[in-house]
Amino acid sequence: MTQQFPANFIWGSATSAYQVEGAWNQDGKGPSIWDVFCLIPGKVQSGDTGEIACDHYHRISADVALMKTMGLKAYRFSIAWARILPAGRGVVNVQGINFYNKLIDELLAAGIEPWVTLYHWDLPAALEFEIDGWLGNEIATVFAEYAEVCFTHFGNRVKNWITINEAWVVAILGYGHGVFAPGKKSNDLPYLAAHNLLLAHAQAVNVYRTKFQKQQKGFIGITNNCDWREPLTDSVADKEAAQRALEFFLAWFADPVYKGDYPAVMKERLGNRLPTFTQEQKMLLKGSSDFFGLNHYTTMYASDATNNKELESVYGNGGLSEDQDVNLSVDGAWKLTAMQWAIVPWGCKKLLQWIEERYDNPNIFITENGGAFDDKLIDGQVNDVDRIDFFKGYITAIGEAIDAGVNVKGYFIWSLLDNFEWASGYSKKFGIHAVEKDSMNRIAKASALWYRDVITNNAV
Repeated sequence: MTQQFPANFIWGSATSAYQVEGAWNQDGKGPSIWDVFCLIPGKVQSGDTGEIACDHYHRISADVALMKTMGLKAYRFSIAWARILPAGRGVVNVQGINFYNKLIDELLAAGIEPWVTLYHWDLPAALEFEIDGWLGNEIATVFAEYAEVCFTHFGNRVKNWITINEAWVVAILGYGHGVFAPGKKSNDLPYLAAHNLLLAHAQAVNVYRTKFQKQQKGFIGITNNCDWREPLTDSVADKEAAQRALEFFLAWFADPVYKGDYPAVMKERLGNRLPTFTQEQKMLLKGSSDFFGLNHYTTMYASDATNNKELESVYGNGGLSEDQDVNLSVDGAWKLTAMQWAIVPWGCKKLLQWIEERYDNPNIFITENGGAFDDKLIDGQVNDVDRIDFFKGYITAIGEAIDAGVNVKGYFIWSLLDNFEWASGYSKKFGIHAVEKDSMNRIAKASALWYRDVITNNAV
């Protein structure tokens, strides 16, 4: 059965600055917290860094030509904050502005719509040292000032803005588990970091809407990540656990944006460990996204752990375990990606329907979806059947959600290129184009050609 998509559906691919650009200290760019984090022994697999990555900084024209060959309608990329403002604030780096101007202009000339993410985890290191990064009281205002620089220089051509990518990852992995930059470990700091990330988003959107949106006629929103949580059994306790897990994961960030405050379950369980919004902040947050950006990768079963926590050390959980009382597990029959993430397309459909119901059916863009697989090069090609099957399953599930009434408006494959995969270094392959380490060669994969056919036919 062919799954047809709406005529105006947006097909794209996505990257982030630190994962692909390289040129980490060239042309006036300042250091980011990831530049620093990668230099600490043991933090990144094999000691890999993003110093060169995919060398996208020097290969804009070739990479845009690659996108055009694929037939992409849109390309989502992030701006390296420290390339624009080397110290995080203050003097603007003209060479950084020129780089993104060139990228935007080449995309538009190729008929590809730029989707720009303002923050994809690479905070300028100066702000970590000077104002305590995402824990500092000043960070939201400083982020809004940086956003204004971007709106000023690029907003006449960029019509789609994403303020922050996956605030959950920044908060939990950066400030809870300490496995991502800046590498802090705490049970309480993630809630403060998340609070400031939300305030930064709200302030940036307010700047755009009051100073730029009317004349630039663009859209702005935030992208959150979430995996589906399916109740392990039909028991009331497991159903409540699955709901609780979703609220501690996605609603933590989406409820303030759509409802003006944190979920009740978080306030009840966390008490004064959860920061509170002022009335003014609630008003600034509520309605502060023109679309619902969603990054989705996998599904897990959720069961109540109030009196049973033995699975936590094996599977972790969707946040800080002691706050949720949820055990997570996977079905042994589910296929796994190279990241050991379960491939469960029906979970994507269920999550989309959950968002539809909870947030009054907003316009949703899947801003990331993909799988890491071991690539085998045969006769200069990667015949990546597993990756094609992954995309076919998820895109079909998204189409089924649309047929059921969910307003999904676009889909972005993660990722355009094999790239620096954060703490995993270059060992995990997400891209639909192979890139040899240190970026000297780009090799087409079968999945890139398959995706071109999907875009051409607007169907899977």
